[in-house]
Amino acid sequence: MKQHVAKAASVCFHHIRRLRQIRRRVGQEVTTRLVLAVVTTRLDYCNSLLAGLPHSTLEPTQRVQNCAARLILSLRQRDHVTPALRQLHWLPIQARVQFKLMYGIHNSQCPAYLFDVVQSVASTSTREGLRSAATTNYVGLTPRLQSKFGERAFSHAGPAA
Repeated sequence: MKQHVAKAASVCFHHIRRLRQIRRRVGQEVTTRLVLAVVTTRLDYCNSLLAGLPHSTLEPTQRVQNCAARLILSLRQRDHVTPALRQLHWLPIQARVQFKLMYGIHNSQCPAYLFDVVQSVASTSTREGLRSAATTNYVGLTPRLQSKFGERAFSHAGPAA
């Protein structure tokens, strides 16, 4: 997956460099739309494959997102990017991957095999009368894990988000 992430990041950085050349002429609103259309869509394409990967593998895509935020808000390279991401209402890449997966499950927009891996807290029989039954939380249907490698599985990583 490192090669896939590196190639996607390379293509995104190419588009960001092109957009930086026209940033002053088009303004912030148009730049935002172009970044969302050209860069963010590439980051979101098939990002469900990235679920559960370590932070070191996803780091290039996070750098792309940080660079895009700096471009939109005209920040310098040394400026801290976390307030910019909050201002743009963008989740960090790792959280974005998990959010999109769980959103698809919650709204029945994902393959059937993913429904078999997680279960709504409200549908478990042991929580019928509890307040947690009214939430939209999910639990994995797999047994407790014994290794760090097992935590990368979607059945654990998705509901844990």
